[in-house]
Amino acid sequence: MCWSATADLVAGTGVAAVGVACVARVRRRRDLPLAALPLLLGAHQIVESMVWEAGGGSGPATVVWAVIALPLLAVWGPVAVVCAAPPAARRRLTLPLAAGVLTGVVLAYAVATGPVTAEIRGRTVGYAVDLSHPQLLVAGYLLATVGSLLLSGDRRVVVLGIVVAVGALVCWTLWRLEFVSTWCALAAVCSVVLLGWAGARPVPSEVRT
Repeated sequence: MCWSATADLVAGTGVAAVGVACVARVRRRRDLPLAALPLLLGAHQIVESMVWEAGGGSGPATVVWAVIALPLLAVWGPVAVVCAAPPAARRRLTLPLAAGVLTGVVLAYAVATGPVTAEIRGRTVGYAVDLSHPQLLVAGYLLATVGSLLLSGDRRVVVLGIVVAVGALVCWTLWRLEFVSTWCALAAVCSVVLLGWAGARPVPSEVRT
């Protein structure tokens, strides 16, 4: 997700620290999964620093990276949004949630049956997983993750969805060109947006004085 092991480790630690602050700000239990997302993203980057150090390959760090990036985020994203969403928005989130669960199951099977490999390509890392119907899986993944954010019914979370959509396109383009991996910068920006969201959430009525 970053351009070197050191960059991944430093960025991952920073993003995880923002995640701790997000969780500390939460005043509703149902907001915890979304507030904890930076913790997951930070851990993901720290794991990738281990992939860098190992020189790629198919070791444990590569498999853990794939588990987080593929099935876990596909499910975590829409579940977290549904938990935090206002009641009026939850019905329309059924489709992204279903897409996430179905996509996550297929991706989990692909990772479990392997092989999963990583290759260092200059300032990027390329990952390979044997997937059938990859275009369909990408569509399901984007519907689950970006789609759930855009349909959340929360202005700040919608802004996060726009940031993710635009940022992911830019990062993917740079990564495809094997110029430099900038996903860590996107994770950092998203984490800051979530920190603002967590701090702006209303106080539950039962704890108001």
